[in-house]
Amino acid sequence: MNKYCFPERTPVLMGILNVTEDSFSDGAQFLDRELAIKHTEVMIAEGAEIIDIGAESTRPGSLPVPAEIQEQRIIPILSSLKEKYPKVTFSVDTQEATVAEKAIELGASIINDISALRTDPALAELLSTNPEVKIILMHMQGTPHTMQINPVYQDVLVEIKDFFQERIDFCLAKGILRENIMLDPGIGFGKNLEHNLTILGNLRTFKEFGLPLVVGASRKSFIDKISPSSPAQRIGGCLAAAFVSACEEIDILRVHDVLLHRQFFEVLTAIAKAQRD
Repeated sequence: MNKYCFPERTPVLMGILNVTEDSFSDGAQFLDRELAIKHTEVMIAEGAEIIDIGAESTRPGSLPVPAEIQEQRIIPILSSLKEKYPKVTFSVDTQEATVAEKAIELGASIINDISALRTDPALAELLSTNPEVKIILMHMQGTPHTMQINPVYQDVLVEIKDFFQERIDFCLAKGILRENIMLDPGIGFGKNLEHNLTILGNLRTFKEFGLPLVVGASRKSFIDKISPSSPAQRIGGCLAAAFVSACEEIDILRVHDVLLHRQFFEVLTAIAKAQRD
């Protein structure tokens, strides 16, 4: 019997590249194209297997960013990165079909839609005609502008599972392949502290769909509510969430601090291998 609980495997690390002026953690830091590219190069060197590029802040209270501006921010960066790193998987965080289409043309192979294909009907049609592209369906109650105004659930786990089932059925009806669907329970998107902790403590319940699970808890404010801290000071809380996520068998962990997460899992794995019964 193991003396400690070690995850059976470690999740793939998805590095976050925010090319926004007001993201909660690193707004305006990577709006400059060269700085964005350099930061991405660092994340790849640190162990990120997927890079998720987003040009629209979805922090609580934020408003939509026009597709044209998203394209202006994302496309030149993606073009340069894909040329330099053809084997790296690139994801684009957008709700807009026009943005996704241009990104797919450049080689993006994942679309990360916080609205789970509810914002732009054309996005589902686009994905159905691009079977090489995967979609992350994220749960969110409300919109980024309203989602943290008193979120309420009767049973947060049941309601998220019901949402996932409805969205999966929608995708299949639109011709999107089941094997191209990934699920994200949406930590911090229309959830209070209790909801977030319940989700993190029960991630395995979403495995019943037989689809890859994505979790993004990096630097989020639920950590601050437990241990008051600025976003940059929340790595301890991030690693706690990462450990639980790995134990709960999630597949992809979306993170800001790639090196620290890679190091955490490398040391954890080494200890697990050296453990004696």
